[in-house]
Amino acid sequence: MGRTGSCFDNAAAESFFAVLKEEIGTRQWRDRATARAEIFAFIETFYNRRRLRKHPVWGYLTPLEIRQRHEHGHALAA
Repeated sequence: MGRTGSCFDNAAAESFFAVLKEEIGTRQWRDRATARAEIFAFIETFYNRRRLRKHPVWGYLTPLEIRQRHEHGHALAA
């Protein structure tokens, strides 16, 4: 969620929430703590670590792998 009136900033957030709704669904949890725990687990165990970017530009890597490569490249440049 970015600047007001910028559809490009909002596109990333909308894409994430679309994946979240598709994977988790729109179910009801018994309390807020359970919902937060399950959504956190989804983000940390699947979305960031196992989900592949479905585009050849990203090399079909997970977001975690892309971040590690980016950080590694900056460490070598410094």
